[in-house]
Amino acid sequence: MATFEKLLVAFFIFAVAPGIVLVDATFADSTYLTWGFQHASLQGDNLSLVLDQNSGSAAQTKIPYLFGSFESRIKLVPNNSAGTVTAYYLSSTGNKHDEIDFEFLGNSSGQPYIIHTNVYTQGNGSREQQFYPWFDPTADFHNYTIHWNPNEIVWYVDSIPIRVFRNYQSVGIAYPNQQGMSLYTSLWDADNWATRGGLVKINWSGAPFTARFNQFKARACPFNGTASINQCAAKIPTNWWTSTVFKQLGHATLRKLNWVRSNYLIYDYCKDTFRFNGQLPPECYKQQY
Repeated sequence: MATFEKLLVAFFIFAVAPGIVLVDATFADSTYLTWGFQHASLQGDNLSLVLDQNSGSAAQTKIPYLFGSFESRIKLVPNNSAGTVTAYYLSSTGNKHDEIDFEFLGNSSGQPYIIHTNVYTQGNGSREQQFYPWFDPTADFHNYTIHWNPNEIVWYVDSIPIRVFRNYQSVGIAYPNQQGMSLYTSLWDADNWATRGGLVKINWSGAPFTARFNQFKARACPFNGTASINQCAAKIPTNWWTSTVFKQLGHATLRKLNWVRSNYLIYDYCKDTFRFNGQLPPECYKQQY
């Protein structure tokens, strides 16, 4: 059974379990605007973020979560998007925050976007992997999902996994499982680094720039403080993300992961020996798949 077929079965179990009701809330039900109010539009199941020379814009979920699946359909800024970044990520707060990133780095017209991923644990990041999309992400909406459970984090694009970060906390490698994280979206000016390391700046004659989101789903465990840590990780039927079927990817899904990584991976921190002076981070020596 394919991973997302298993996911649908698990969602069904969650929905019909006694006392449990699965509600697919709209963007407006789940999130609120945090800055750039004069630019953004949040109506029903649709969120539009706008960037011009005055401001970008952003939104976040009303509550934090610990483990689950977070998905949205996103249509990125079209045409010359160089210097812009559209972000879709989970994050806790504070100096020692955890974070799981999708960031979409704009590019000059005719050049591909870069899908930038990263993981922070206790404030430490530097775990970047980057990919070219195998489609035009500005021509239509595509599904971007972060699946996060006690065993692993999986980044999906249109139900195809592109990256996995497994939990090796038992051997001293940090893993994000102690802090609740909210889901954030933003569109902002990052032309000091986003495109060719900041060499290509935003062409403001093309402003305003707009990124569009819809069909947001947070099928996840609400985080209500430290008491939620054990509750959200408990292996009970309503915590579908702890089911054995989500402990690791199946063979068919692994083939899709390997296809993406063989053809579209353009940067992997675990291959960058120069950056780390030959001492790669410890998880790079562990099997992610």
